[in-house]
Amino acid sequence: MIDIQQSAHAYSLQQDIVQTEEHRVLCFREDVLGGLQSYPKHLSSKYFYDTKGDALFQQIMNCPEYYLTRCELEIFRDQTSSLIAAITNARAQSFDLIELGVGDGIKSKYLIRELLDRKIEFRYLPVDISGNILSQLETSLSDLQGLNLVSLEGEYFDMLREATKISDNRKVILFLGANIGNMSAKEAQFFCKDLRSMLQPGDIVLMGFDLKKNPHTILDAYNDKGGITRDFNLNLLERINTELEGNFDLHRFTHYQTYDPETGACKSYLVSNIKQTVIVSGTSISFSEGEWIYMEVSQKYSLKEIEKLASHSGFSMITNFTDPKRWFIDSVWIAQ
Repeated sequence: MIDIQQSAHAYSLQQDIVQTEEHRVLCFREDVLGGLQSYPKHLSSKYFYDTKGDALFQQIMNCPEYYLTRCELEIFRDQTSSLIAAITNARAQSFDLIELGVGDGIKSKYLIRELLDRKIEFRYLPVDISGNILSQLETSLSDLQGLNLVSLEGEYFDMLREATKISDNRKVILFLGANIGNMSAKEAQFFCKDLRSMLQPGDIVLMGFDLKKNPHTILDAYNDKGGITRDFNLNLLERINTELEGNFDLHRFTHYQTYDPETGACKSYLVSNIKQTVIVSGTSISFSEGEWIYMEVSQKYSLKEIEKLASHSGFSMITNFTDPKRWFIDSVWIAQ
């Protein structure tokens, strides 16, 4: 009887996995075809992160031109105690530390280790759309004794809803790496308002922002000499070929990067070198010579713009942490 129950349970889990995978592929196909049949053409940057994309982004973070990771790492490495004081807010009760878009977790590991050393009671819930990244993260954190970790694979708000079901503890949200910059300024406003709607008064958000600075410094960070950012963008076309029966010829597209210092928008495009037709899941997509696919924005902010974003979204800014060059800010907000 036990064996039958176990077999039935295993079959049920397998069916859930199959259905989840089918749903993922369906959403990917709908988003890709919808974006490529729009004008102007566009693809969602959230699909950059398959196994190869994860590895390429790790290389980007190690590029000499890509200052963002180093700047934020300095903040977490050198100001750990102050960060903990800000997010715990002198409260003794336990809390859930929820990290949206966790990536490799190198920065947050400084925070987690110090919280454990101080015997502060918390649960760590990393959220990422990439199961591969979450598996790597679990391995990298395996040396931290006593860590209560629950990984959540999926979209930010879907998984945040799941996190709120796990416990009614106070929430501390980490949104690092200037991930907020992957949205336009208007999209960021909607995102922050939606985030606030899912939190309780007194919950904390620690959000990373890349600051406006010398335009050459910013442009170089997204147009590295080694061409890794180019390959990162082109890999999404390769993923479409593999998963959606596409026939993109990557050599027929060129990576193009722009930065507007006035608006703070740093945008990535893939430009068709020739007039061509591409097939994706049996659907023909026509490109004229010079036609572009909008791939990603990396929005830069001023301090005043960050303050305005917080207040208009239902938060109050508690404090800010910056690196020695003042190129990057981790801003701490409290939900009102």
